[in-house]
Amino acid sequence: MAGNGNESTGGDFSFSAAAARDALPRITTEKGGKSPGPADVCQDDIAPRVNFQTIDELHSLQKKRSAPTTPLRDGSASGVSGTSGPTTPVSSETMLQSVSASLASLTRETGPKLIRGDPTSAAKVAHVPVTPTSLPAADVSDSGLKFTHILHNLSPAELYEQAIKFEKGSFVTSTGALATLSGAKTGRSPKDKRVVKDDTTEAELWWGKGSPNIEMDEKTFLVNRERAVDYLNSLDKVFVNDQYLNWDPENKIKVRIVSARAYHSLFMHNMCIRPTPEELENFGTPDFTIYNAGKFPCNRFTHYMTSSTSVDINLGRREMVILGTQYAGEMKKGLFGVMHYLMPKRKILSLHSGCNMGKDGDVALFFGLSGTGKTTLSTDHNRYLIGDDEHCWSEAGVSNIEGGCYAKCIDLARDKEPDIWNAIKFGTVLENVVFDEHTREVDYTDKSVTENTRAAYPIEYIPNSKIPCVGPHPKNVILLACDAFGVLPPISKLNLAQTMYHFISGYTALVAGTEEGVKEPRATFSACFGAAFIMLHPTKYAAMLAEKMQAQGATGWLVNTGWSGGRLTIHLYFNYK
Repeated sequence: MAGNGNESTGGDFSFSAAAARDALPRITTEKGGKSPGPADVCQDDIAPRVNFQTIDELHSLQKKRSAPTTPLRDGSASGVSGTSGPTTPVSSETMLQSVSASLASLTRETGPKLIRGDPTSAAKVAHVPVTPTSLPAADVSDSGLKFTHILHNLSPAELYEQAIKFEKGSFVTSTGALATLSGAKTGRSPKDKRVVKDDTTEAELWWGKGSPNIEMDEKTFLVNRERAVDYLNSLDKVFVNDQYLNWDPENKIKVRIVSARAYHSLFMHNMCIRPTPEELENFGTPDFTIYNAGKFPCNRFTHYMTSSTSVDINLGRREMVILGTQYAGEMKKGLFGVMHYLMPKRKILSLHSGCNMGKDGDVALFFGLSGTGKTTLSTDHNRYLIGDDEHCWSEAGVSNIEGGCYAKCIDLARDKEPDIWNAIKFGTVLENVVFDEHTREVDYTDKSVTENTRAAYPIEYIPNSKIPCVGPHPKNVILLACDAFGVLPPISKLNLAQTMYHFISGYTALVAGTEEGVKEPRATFSACFGAAFIMLHPTKYAAMLAEKMQAQGATGWLVNTGWSGGRLTIHLYFNYK
């Protein structure tokens, strides 16, 4: 087994490096449905390719009737896609340096002070001096005559304007949310995810069968990086977000996201923690940078490539490159994987879980795969929401990694999930939903584009969210399973060893509606309830969880949100205390 484990003791449940190798020689997980992904890793938000041949065909799925009658712009139809951006000539005094020079994340010492607002306004454009990079200098060519405007930390209103003007498929819905299309990919592409394997990561990461970490070498990463940067350089404008991960002020991570689409910039504005103006002034060098080239494909004949999509992470360079997919969830989950590597190095446990807190300060963690009710149970009217998906557990307590929520929208109803329903308003990104062409009211039951419809909104859109998103040590660790076979009881109180067993197993049943092609219930497993995102061997996370649960006296629970003693739905009301 390639994975190794640092010694960690949790009372009657402990793991050492030798024990991890001997007791659990191999951890594998079963394939979930016919969705694309590693054959042995359960995925939560992967989706099949949309069945269309052209962008216009995809666009036609988004609306229930004919194209909306909106005003024409510059003699062309509204919503015409364009990466070309503004056509107003820009004088030499207002030209900016190339992306590769101005956004060299390893050499920049201060955050960029570039453009705020309309990129065609010369008064708002600053000249950025050339910054040396660690990459080899290229010979001067025609590309040297091209300059790119960098739209830095635009507001949601400004990003709305950019999306509606220049990105086909962007519309304002009746509630004020921005409806967008992610193109051919409506879910993640786990088979195309790669991690650079070097001397350090070879020894530290979990590799081999059952692992989500598929290797690539440094040279191939740099080839893809240059391809992505060259594409971004070719655009008239790119969008840059400087933001944070982790609400714990002692352990926050600075991230920079460079993207080609306003939709991606708004998505990350919502999902990451938004800095104050003062924090932006002193942002400095980011700890991690994403270069998202969106629809621009990788070269399929490049070594390690299996398709025109490639999502590459280089932990040594602290960079991520995205080619050939416009699905925004790749950025969110890519950064989550990075946190699964960085936080354990600080002896902080990273968790794929929801989290909320009662009025008396009692914190509950919710682990669960797709369709188990994790988001619904963590978003409780009677409790404060700390976060719905990604958390850290440190010596100080729990903290949300993100600044927003990414909720599934399929079959969303006001009476069933009122908080999520009301959060879909101005500033929220709606992915791949279908709406009425005239009223712009969204039909959340319509799967014409995909079943994996999503809403991304800031966490403060939930009325009972706890800001800042931190809390004391959890009292309850709740493992959710939707058992379709009627075997698990409704609620089981677990001892520490049982909690670790179910945590590593990550069991649930896939039922119709959770993944494409699932007709009959099928058991599936995902180590740590997030095998697609973990970087280290599952026993390392399990050992850390056991140690923290024992130290804080937390109680483990297994909750069946499916069927018990027969194929009848259980309506569960659980007292977290």
